[in-house]
Amino acid sequence: MSLSQRARDAMGRLVRASGFERFLISASALLLSVLIGAVIVLGAGRMTSCETAAYTLAFPGAFVTQFVGGDALFAMGFCYDPIALYDLLFLGALGDILNDPTNGQFATTIAETTILLFTGVAVAVAFRAGIFNIGAQGQLVMGALVTGVVLVYVAPPLAGLGVFAAVILLPLGLLLGAFAGGVYGAVPGALKAYADANEVITTIMLNFVATSIALFFVSREQFFKDPESFANQTVSLPDVAMFPELVFRARDDVSLLALAFGIAVLVGVWYLLRHTSFGYDLRTSGLQPDAAEYGGVDADRTIVSSMTLSGALAGIGGAVYVMMVLGNFQPGVPSYGFDGITVSILAGNNPLGVGFAALLFGILKSGSIVVQVGSDVPPALVGVLRGLIILFVAMPEFFRMAGRKFGSFHQPGEQPVATDGGTGGGVDE
Repeated sequence: MSLSQRARDAMGRLVRASGFERFLISASALLLSVLIGAVIVLGAGRMTSCETAAYTLAFPGAFVTQFVGGDALFAMGFCYDPIALYDLLFLGALGDILNDPTNGQFATTIAETTILLFTGVAVAVAFRAGIFNIGAQGQLVMGALVTGVVLVYVAPPLAGLGVFAAVILLPLGLLLGAFAGGVYGAVPGALKAYADANEVITTIMLNFVATSIALFFVSREQFFKDPESFANQTVSLPDVAMFPELVFRARDDVSLLALAFGIAVLVGVWYLLRHTSFGYDLRTSGLQPDAAEYGGVDADRTIVSSMTLSGALAGIGGAVYVMMVLGNFQPGVPSYGFDGITVSILAGNNPLGVGFAALLFGILKSGSIVVQVGSDVPPALVGVLRGLIILFVAMPEFFRMAGRKFGSFHQPGEQPVATDGGTGGGVDE
């Protein structure tokens, strides 16, 4: 058997893997990334000078020499302890959750996870339709900008209504974010559908356009810049326009209500894709566009609709970022849109899987802060470890999706399998 045939067979087994097998592959990939990362940490620790070794590798180990006696035959010191580092990276993101479930570090993890829910599912919707939406960042920025600007004028007159104001302003802010993101996402969708423009190029370019537009409007007092602030930002929103903290402290910038809304959106999108005619048309267009169009699906309209929905979801993420974290709009929005691409791939473009992938990504981002603050490990090394974990966990699912999209690996007599995990005419997993 030739090497290419072995590679094809391996790809076929990966494509046809069951859900449990894919879980085992991801878990194995995670373990392998941790082991390789530990070797990198030890190597970096040998190339760094320190007064006292943080980790010592000895043979026989301390457990043996303690009971047998004598000295170790071999011992080598390292400046960085990989066990302590991974403890901070994963468990540090939870803080002291047993004694203080509402601690600030856990709040940061929840906040990161909440926003990634929206950008992750936004990218997943586009990927399901066979469209590579690399513009979720720009759509998120536009949603955040419009939400922050409009609510500044709408919220103050309603502030006296108390809780009733929040009932009005929170849905309004989310709708504003969805509208702005949806319109901005429809632009590359229309360009692809009616001008055959490559959506990768147009969405990447529109990311820079969105950032420039936002900076232009919030850096000039004649538009939306806060005249009392030296920073480029809009006027702060009143408290009634912010998501309530509920069990967390106000300074933690997180809301369980926003998290619950994000989870509800994931379930809603999953139901939309699996149990509605629109979802079926979208998935079919992404899998086999020619066959879908032959079956009566309007491919151009589906492209525009899917990109509009994708942009709207990313725009809602921008609205949540403004109404939960910042309290106004500021340029320099973190790269939640780009992170959403990785989250979507980790989840296999499954809306329900986005929740778990976003949590893993949120833990890694929050834990990275703990490592940088609580240890002397260089930030660059922390970034390498985080990237290594994401790469190893995402690559099997990436190759699986690529195999379903561009290959034909179903067995004889078996129906073609869709990119979403279902059969050619069925529903997804």
